[in-house]
Amino acid sequence: MAATGPEPVGVAADPEAVKRHRALFRAVRRRQNPPLRRTDITVTDEAAVKRAVKAASLGNAMEWFDFGIYSYLAVTIGHVFFPSGNDTVQLISSFATFAVSFLVRPIGGMVFGPMGDKIGRKKVLAVTMIMMAIGTFAIGLIPSYATIGFWAPVLLILFRLVQGFSTGGEYGGASTFIAEYAPDKKRGFFGSFLEMGTLAGYVGAAGLVTILTAVLGSDGMESWGWRIPFLVAGPIGFVGLYLRLKLDETPAFQKLDDDSQHRASDAATAVETTAKGDLAKIFRDHWPTLILCVCLVGAYNITDYMLLSYMPTYLSDEMDYSETHGLLILIATMVVLMLIINQVGRLSDRYGRKPLLMAGMLGFFVLTAPAFLLVQQGSLLAVSAGMLLLGLSLVCLLGTMSAALPALFPTQVRYGSLSVGYNLSTSIFGGTTPLVITALISATGSDMMPAYYSMAAALVGVIAVACMKETAQQPLAGSPPSVASREEAAELVESQAPSPRF
Repeated sequence: MAATGPEPVGVAADPEAVKRHRALFRAVRRRQNPPLRRTDITVTDEAAVKRAVKAASLGNAMEWFDFGIYSYLAVTIGHVFFPSGNDTVQLISSFATFAVSFLVRPIGGMVFGPMGDKIGRKKVLAVTMIMMAIGTFAIGLIPSYATIGFWAPVLLILFRLVQGFSTGGEYGGASTFIAEYAPDKKRGFFGSFLEMGTLAGYVGAAGLVTILTAVLGSDGMESWGWRIPFLVAGPIGFVGLYLRLKLDETPAFQKLDDDSQHRASDAATAVETTAKGDLAKIFRDHWPTLILCVCLVGAYNITDYMLLSYMPTYLSDEMDYSETHGLLILIATMVVLMLIINQVGRLSDRYGRKPLLMAGMLGFFVLTAPAFLLVQQGSLLAVSAGMLLLGLSLVCLLGTMSAALPALFPTQVRYGSLSVGYNLSTSIFGGTTPLVITALISATGSDMMPAYYSMAAALVGVIAVACMKETAQQPLAGSPPSVASREEAAELVESQAPSPRF
């Protein structure tokens, strides 16, 4: 028998009093948990969703194109911007400059994230795109150490800081943008395009560097060829800016903004409204989820940067591969991942985020050591097989994270919370990965240090995934359900309607 509420004290013998009491109890319950109405549900426009995915993904591709260029030119940049001498010291100096931009990413996240919760996702993403394009283009114009001495690395660090600051608002905003546009049942699929942009950026950077190195040679690259990839990033950035400015604000943010305006006279709602974009509220009320986010992103970023940023340097410095051959193997690996990443997104929609994330973390924990042993065999087949083992583990994370992370936080603080958590973790763990691995190999003399470092990160990731809640096919916290068609909305309303009583 369905629960009808507690019996009123002293009136158990009065049937009419019992009926009135139960009716009042049901009325209160309805006010607390009102039935879902058709107007509560967001019906997405497929064309608008695709435009949002394209604009967000292109920006992400540009971000990783920029960072990929620096990673793949780390040896060249070390020679151009730092005093000649020990090659290892130059390489560590280059990776230290790579890592320094990550120091300001949390600051960028703390500035741009809450701003995105206050004024909207679209405006902030336009600003981050402009700053990234300017920072990257400017690096291509800096004179070498041989020309201006000390000021060359100073200017390099300055513009890397501009890149890092802008990137602090990029991933959190882009993943939030797609997650809030996508229907609930396809959030994993559409979110996977964001990380396809990551792979496309890396492939573009690696491909361009490979072609330039093959055509110009090492001397030509150190002389002037290294500038070309940085200069190309400027026009790409303004194309991305154009696409972003053509978009509307996300439906979830519009709904939140409309509700806040319509009910501003309600004191409780007014308090909630002022909390939008409140950085202190993020740390005060959402710190457990922030810690979970940091652990997930830390494990994800260490494995990501180890494979996509550091491996070409590992192959050239530790395995004596030519830079071109190492990049070609990585490009082939990334192309394979691009071909399957959307299917991973679909699988996460069907079976859940946690199974896919757990598969990726366990894959890195179990397979990283065998993969590096294969890579150390040196043959093309063995190196390719080892890279593919790592890549298949990574794609489980790439295809799922961009849908899983935004769902951790409610709409009112989603952009800010994700930007803070993501960039704190990336700053501490992700951007320092090439530097830490290079230093560990130098200190221990062991070529297996990248494997051990990744395995430790994956173990943390396994624990974090076990602690997170499943969010697949569910509405985002703080937002109404989002569906792909009016028919689906009608079915959802009907499924939520109370059953008739006889």
